[in-house]
Amino acid sequence: MRETVLEVRNLQVEFPGDGNINRALDGISFGLHRGETLGIVGESGSGKSVTALAVMGLLQTPGIVTGGEIWFRPQENGKAIDLVKLPPEQMQLHRGGDIAMIFQEPMSSLNPVYDIGFQLTEAIVRHQNVSAAQARQIAIAGLQEVKLLPSDEEIQQQYTETSSKLEPSKLSQLVKEHKEAMLERYPHELSGGQLQRVMIAMAISCNPLILIADEPTTALDVTVQATILDLLRELQQSRDMAMIFITHDLGLISEIADEVAVMYRGKVVESGTSRQIFSSPQHPYTKGLIACRPTLNRRPQKLLTVSDYMSAEETATGQVVIQAKEPAQPTEVTTEEIAARLANFNELEPLLQIRNLKVGFPVRGVFGGTKRYNMAVNGVSFDVKPGETLGLVGESGCGKTTLGRTLLRLIEPMSGQIIFEKQDITSLKGEPLQKLRREMQIVFQNPFSSLDPRMKVGDAVMEPLVIHAVGKSKQQRRVRVVELLERVGLSADAVNRYPHQFSGGQRQRICIARSLALNPKFIICDESVSALDVSVQAQVLNLLKELQSDFQLTYIFISHDLSVVKFMSDRILVMNRGQIVEEGTAESIYQEPKEEYTQKLIAAIPTGSAERVRSRHLRAL
Repeated sequence: MRETVLEVRNLQVEFPGDGNINRALDGISFGLHRGETLGIVGESGSGKSVTALAVMGLLQTPGIVTGGEIWFRPQENGKAIDLVKLPPEQMQLHRGGDIAMIFQEPMSSLNPVYDIGFQLTEAIVRHQNVSAAQARQIAIAGLQEVKLLPSDEEIQQQYTETSSKLEPSKLSQLVKEHKEAMLERYPHELSGGQLQRVMIAMAISCNPLILIADEPTTALDVTVQATILDLLRELQQSRDMAMIFITHDLGLISEIADEVAVMYRGKVVESGTSRQIFSSPQHPYTKGLIACRPTLNRRPQKLLTVSDYMSAEETATGQVVIQAKEPAQPTEVTTEEIAARLANFNELEPLLQIRNLKVGFPVRGVFGGTKRYNMAVNGVSFDVKPGETLGLVGESGCGKTTLGRTLLRLIEPMSGQIIFEKQDITSLKGEPLQKLRREMQIVFQNPFSSLDPRMKVGDAVMEPLVIHAVGKSKQQRRVRVVELLERVGLSADAVNRYPHQFSGGQRQRICIARSLALNPKFIICDESVSALDVSVQAQVLNLLKELQSDFQLTYIFISHDLSVVKFMSDRILVMNRGQIVEEGTAESIYQEPKEEYTQKLIAAIPTGSAERVRSRHLRAL
């Protein structure tokens, strides 16, 4: 057994307010050994991030540690210290140096007014007692280690390929300028994956003993996510770091963790090795988390959720009583049923036809004129049949969202045709376009930013009815709003509450109810479940399928996650760099992907299967 570098004993954290005390952590305990990865998994609100912030000494008021110990051993075979009792000025000596953290959202963690060089060197100067020039060299080495910058030899090769007559002194100067140019870039000039690499470089810059990664891949594509996981594994092995990896996705935990702690309502309800957790989970909550993620090798009628495995009730004393349930396994969709459904679509006239659609964004020249166009959608053509779900999959920046918004005329196309119910809507304006809005709706990715925080939920759902003069009176519209909210699984009293009073999954249900208000025929779901916990995601996916069956809806389902798209879709379009590179049935895309790009998307999906965990442990041995 390796040396224990961190031991949390019976830790309690409370957030007092409004006369009540919310116990975010209720006596959790775990240990972390040198060179080991501990995965902490659970839904939003389970206490994962609070655990990380408590270890880092970053709990914000009114959060306080009311009990327990956090023992940290800063040196090998050295004396352990209790971080809970450590004065703030002494904690600063360890935070960022011995214990570093990668936060969930890199764009909000980095200061937009400072270049990344300044933000990288700040921690290095403080913890390593070096000059500013030396700190910049350490920062460059860190960016090369996380592969955001090529090595010196690779940079030299790039320049010698373009000009073989460069003098050594000139070549050395060019290499230096190339590296310095990266330090001078600002956060908005980098992609999500690049920003996360900057955050990792910042975290490892002082060679920490413990690295805490709090949802480091949640907002990233599956391919970028796989790259970041590989990078973290590589850095951990080369530096012999201990790592705490926090996520709500057990599939990710299976890819990287040695030990796993499953958290629910501030408690660790199950812990063990990755192999134990995935091969034979004991707690019903763990079983539910594993079951609720869609997989590529099965096609159930509906996804199981955590509520299928357990019920939880809070007693008068505040104790949570969990009752385990044995769920009935959902019926699998047979190949005959899939074939019959597809054959039925073949007999129908298309509801939507897209012909050679092009959308470009102008790139301005030096004097303000348009120099060229960045083609986000470049010559796309396809049909959508009534009642069908067409999946649209690809990495960020491939043009998925731009295409979806162009179909609704929220973005104007440069050329091509959008034909809806045999009518060319490409150039519709004024009243005909507003009338079209009743038939075509969209559910956006972030439910919180889709809702006005100052508007009650009832008014938000009623707004489309008012704009389109549906209903003779406010009372009739209110009855319609209540019907919609109840249909998506919310109670009638939700009409008088505000968006911040709901969870992420509930807010997305509100957005779905609003999209249904005008009885549309066609709905675009733009990454509508990517920001949700896997258990809540399963509930929303099941709801979308039920609504499609009840109201004969037609969907375009946009996502970067092929497993989610496969569960929802009849056919799938794979998009890359503004073009459709592959299309086919959901089964054929998965079983026989023709394009290398599609194969890469499929290979990057974390499965969370016991077989994958066993194979990873065998490779390690």
